[in-house]
Amino acid sequence: MRSLALIAALGVAVPAAAAEFGIHGVTLGASEAVVKERFPSAHCKALEWTSKAADRRCDDGRIGVAGVGAGITFFLKHDAVQAFDLRFDTRDLARVLVHFKALYGPPGREGTEIVARGGRPAREVFKAHWSTEADRALISSQPERKRSELNVWRGDFAQALYKVD
Repeated sequence: MRSLALIAALGVAVPAAAAEFGIHGVTLGASEAVVKERFPSAHCKALEWTSKAADRRCDDGRIGVAGVGAGITFFLKHDAVQAFDLRFDTRDLARVLVHFKALYGPPGREGTEIVARGGRPAREVFKAHWSTEADRALISSQPERKRSELNVWRGDFAQALYKVD
C-alpha cells in the first residue's frame, strides 16, 4: 500500500479498487489500540466462541457516520482487524450509500436482487459491493427491515467466522 500512497501523493489518480476499506481511520489490519483510539467508548472482549476468523471483538453502539447514528462491531484476530459490521437505520440508506461511495469509490456491483424463498413471498434486497484483491465491502438493505448494514471483511472471514478452530 505504500506505493499507492506515493502514487496518490504525486497526484496520480488511484483506482477505487485500490482503496483501503475502513471507517473513521480504522482500516482492515489495524490493531485493537487503533480501534480504541478512534472509538474510545468501544467495549472490547474475547469472542464468545472459538473461531478460525477472529479471537476478539470490539463493539460500539453509538457512533455517527454520514450524519446518522449507527452501531459497529470490529472483529480481530492476532490483534488485527479482520472485519467490521456497521448497522444503521434503513431509512438512512441513501445518506450512508453516498458516504461510502465517496470513501470507497463506485461499487463494482449495485442493485436490487429478488430472492426466492421457497413458497414464501420473494424478498427484495438492495446490495452494493466493493472489492479489492483480498478485501470486500457490502452494503445490504431490505426495505421492510428496520436495520441495514455495511459488512467489510478480509479474505474468507465471512465463511470462517462460525467455523470452530
